[in-house]
Amino acid sequence: MLKALHTDHGDALFAHALRLTGGDRQRAEDLVQETLLRAWQHPDALDPARGSVRAWLFTTARNLAIDAWRRRSTRVGEVFTDQLPEAPVVVDETERAVESWVVAEALARLSRPHREVLVECFYQGRSVAEAAERLGVPPGTVKSRTYYALRSLKLVLEQLGVTR
Repeated sequence: MLKALHTDHGDALFAHALRLTGGDRQRAEDLVQETLLRAWQHPDALDPARGSVRAWLFTTARNLAIDAWRRRSTRVGEVFTDQLPEAPVVVDETERAVESWVVAEALARLSRPHREVLVECFYQGRSVAEAAERLGVPPGTVKSRTYYALRSLKLVLEQLGVTR
C-alpha cells in the first residue's frame, strides 16, 4: 500500500512539502515520510469513497508542517542556521583591572566637586535630582559640573595615555 502511494503521489507530495518548508529539502523529506507514516497508521482515511487520496495526503502534510512550525516558534532561542556559532568571548580580567586602576587614577586627579558628581551620577546611578540632594547643590549645578567633569576626565585620560 505505501509503495503504491509513494509511486502514485510521492513526487507531487514532495513538491508540495518543498513549498511548505520554504525549499528545505531535508525538512520536506521528513514531512513526506511523516505523511506516509500517518497514511499507514490510518488506512481507512485513504478509502476513495471518503474523497481524494491526494487531497488527504496534501492536507495531512500541510497540517504536519503547521504543527512543526508552531513547535519551532514556541521554543525560545532556537536558531536555524548553516553557520557554526562563534566561540564565546573570553573576558580578560587583567585588562579590566588595569582599566579600573587607570580610571581610578584619572578620577583622583579631578577636583573634588567634579569627582563627587561623577561618582554620584555614574557609579552610584543616581539621577540629577538625587545627586543634587546628596551633594547639597542645585540640579543645574550637578548638570554643569557633570559636563565639565567629563571634559576634565577626558583630558586626564589622554594625559595618562588612554586613547579611544
